[in-house]
Amino acid sequence: MRITGISTHVVGTPWRNLTYVQVHTDEGLTGVGETRMLGRTEALLGYLREAEVNHIAGSDPFRTEDLVRRMKYGDYGRAGEIVMSGIACVETACWDIKGKALGVPVWQLLGGNLTEAVPAYANGWYTTERTPDAYHRAARDVMARGYRALKIDPFGTGHLELSYAETRYAVSLIEAVRDAIGPEAELMLEMHGRFAPATAVRLAREMAPFRPAWLEEPVPPENLKALAKVADKVDMPVATGERIHDRIEFRELFESQAADIVQPDLGHLGGIGETRKLAATAETHYTLVAPHNVGGPVLTAASLQVGFATPNFKVLEHFNDFADAEIRKVVRGAPEVDPATGCFPLSREPGLGVELDTDAAAEFPQQRAHFDLWAEGWETRDPSGAGR
Repeated sequence: MRITGISTHVVGTPWRNLTYVQVHTDEGLTGVGETRMLGRTEALLGYLREAEVNHIAGSDPFRTEDLVRRMKYGDYGRAGEIVMSGIACVETACWDIKGKALGVPVWQLLGGNLTEAVPAYANGWYTTERTPDAYHRAARDVMARGYRALKIDPFGTGHLELSYAETRYAVSLIEAVRDAIGPEAELMLEMHGRFAPATAVRLAREMAPFRPAWLEEPVPPENLKALAKVADKVDMPVATGERIHDRIEFRELFESQAADIVQPDLGHLGGIGETRKLAATAETHYTLVAPHNVGGPVLTAASLQVGFATPNFKVLEHFNDFADAEIRKVVRGAPEVDPATGCFPLSREPGLGVELDTDAAAEFPQQRAHFDLWAEGWETRDPSGAGR
């Protein structure tokens, strides 16, 4: 079997564009992969056009290790977010093809399942008025849909520091959310790399009574010593990793022991195989894996294939029950959270278990998506109201 070519489809919303890549073969099988780029979609498409000629066309889709190696190193330049995201789309689609050709789900090819379900946590749910009452109502709606966990960044446009008044307001938001979800649900606290270490530590202590399940990206991701400084001073798990695009670059993070949970984005890290390798390394450091997952249904399906076969997989982020819920129609067989358990049930369909509907995808044309986490109103994910 050989790859004859690829086709790309961009599904647009005002705040994000999702790029789907179909890999076609001479035996009639087609696989699909996905990533989400912020502000770099055209660069990704340009890279894929060149990579199709230089590396992809004519390749054997079963030889994913060879294809990834050539795409990553065969152009000599150091691979970053764009290259690793392009690799992820193509590599994921090849796993989809392999599963379909063999009639088995991808998790079967990764060593078989360890679980019948992967826990989910909700994100994108607080696109509402930024008040305690509104957040309380929104959080109750999340629980009513069966979720047992959710994540929130309550810090507005905070950067490096946060005033006393803004701190107290953030605490009031978290207090309202914890009251809405009850004592047993997990509450993930997101900081989006906003703060200096001293501020992050202070805020973590303010939030400690509400028992965050983890403290996510408390400081910008470039300085691991700053992250270690925070980890040494807080009494809660620290999570990070969504902005690391090469699993080799996680080495220093593991050596620092500053993170209890790593959050690779499968759509930026090079795909299923690279994410599974990272998870295995994390396991040797007694570190859990909770992938960053703000893409659409294909990226969710791919992340789940890893989750079903990975012993240190904690939970999977899920946006598409809340933000941009309508885009689920672009994929047939999109994974859904079971409201009875708050988990994604094991899929037994071959490959990724999903199919891209290109006609439905065409209903959501590419947009000038813009998402600025430093703009007022960013949490609504409405660029028109986020102070460009």
